[in-house]
Amino acid sequence: MKFLGNLIKIIFSKLTLAIIFLILQILVVYFSFAFFYKYIVWIFGGTSILSIILILYLINSKTNPSYKIAWIIPILIFPVIGVTVFLFCHFQLSLKYISKKLKNERIKNKKYLLQDTDICSNIESNEVAFNNLSKYLYKTCGYPVYKSEEIKYFKNGEKKLEALLQDLKEAKKYIFIEYFIIGNGYMWDSILEVLKQKAKEGVEIRVMYDGLGSLVTLPYNYEKKLEIYGIKCKPFFPIKLNLSLHQNNRDHRKICIIDGKIGYTGGINLADEYINKKEKYGYWKDTAVRIKGKPVTSFVVMFLEMWNVNSNGKEDYDKYICNTTNDLSNKGYIIPYGDSPLDEHETGKKVYMDILNTANKYVDIITPYLILDDELLSSIIYAANRGVKVRIIMPHIPDKKIVYYLGRSYYKDLISNGVEVYEFEKGFTHAKMFISDDNKAVVGTINLDYRSLYLHFECACYIYKNEVIKEIKEDYDKTISESIKITNEEVCNYNILKKILGRILRLIAPFM
Repeated sequence: MKFLGNLIKIIFSKLTLAIIFLILQILVVYFSFAFFYKYIVWIFGGTSILSIILILYLINSKTNPSYKIAWIIPILIFPVIGVTVFLFCHFQLSLKYISKKLKNERIKNKKYLLQDTDICSNIESNEVAFNNLSKYLYKTCGYPVYKSEEIKYFKNGEKKLEALLQDLKEAKKYIFIEYFIIGNGYMWDSILEVLKQKAKEGVEIRVMYDGLGSLVTLPYNYEKKLEIYGIKCKPFFPIKLNLSLHQNNRDHRKICIIDGKIGYTGGINLADEYINKKEKYGYWKDTAVRIKGKPVTSFVVMFLEMWNVNSNGKEDYDKYICNTTNDLSNKGYIIPYGDSPLDEHETGKKVYMDILNTANKYVDIITPYLILDDELLSSIIYAANRGVKVRIIMPHIPDKKIVYYLGRSYYKDLISNGVEVYEFEKGFTHAKMFISDDNKAVVGTINLDYRSLYLHFECACYIYKNEVIKEIKEDYDKTISESIKITNEEVCNYNILKKILGRILRLIAPFM
């Protein structure tokens, strides 16, 4: 009976229904082509002309070159299918609506993210390179620079959970939680128990999880269960039974905000593998930061924008902004920032490239995935060629083997140009960090792959000249000591079929 019950649950699950409906839609497209086969000469002729027009459009667009090539190849080889899919992907009314809605939210919220002129003047006088980056993040993306108040770094999920539970217990006004993955288990159950108690005490609680990231980790209609406890909850872009491109733009952020005074971000989701309570790929290496004070305002605005884009309600932002002044006596600076796939800024990528292009001594990178476009690959190699020591840590035990083989296809180019590549031998590295010259670091959710850099909603903290960077660097060096260095000889000895697969996968890397 138990087996039968589990089988029924699987058959009628959201994922199964979504797959069945997707297959049905594909069959409809297939039979439509079959029906119109007798007109194939006219269809092929028309799509061939249209393919030339689309290729000219792509060549002259501002799109990333790798993305252009990924579209041009199928359009040339399979014009009927290539043109059809391209037109479907580029004329999505739902995406245009969401993009406009997010843009309007940002216009309304500019007043909450105004740049402190005293901070700006000080940076202009003393920090030329950092001044240029801070101007970009503020003028182009709307995220101001703050004097860094208290910043705490967590080298694993266990340490983060311990601090997070304590902060949640002390919440007085509200708790906002926005995570790509929330999964039933020890970690989430521990947090949920606190949230239920705080809801009873009158604390406003909102939880938002990604509709795809948490598709198989939470039961169907989980938001309704949380509402029973007095917790407002929304899945972000829940998986619908229709083909829509906005389903490809996931909320990959990890943010927790308490009373507008404390904020968390980093790579750590709310599921047991992130605290090594459940072993999936060996030891799970991940990181996070906890910030306090005025800089948390940027995360508050980010959260409320995403909450409102995901609904039709109007928000009173004033209720949630902590009206404290930034303590200008603190050393160092911090810029909490977000990245959106619905604008043209490629914020996460630009920040990473800025670190590579302005580094003097070293750049240390840790990422779970390595899928580089030409610009990022060139920036990494250029940094190494001009004498900057560049080190990259990747997992030795991958969570997605296909993506792992693709990432390894870059090793030869990197190592032959002086980049040191390591693989974390104990397990899987899910941390996303850049550290450079002992004075700058980025800790956040942004992987070195196309999905994070172009397709997902992301966030991070850029930390400059704060003492916590020393702690981050020490943890990175410890992780290096637990990793194996990859040599050119090892790369040459990789399985030939896996090497060929990695190279082929580069053609479709922008879609992975």
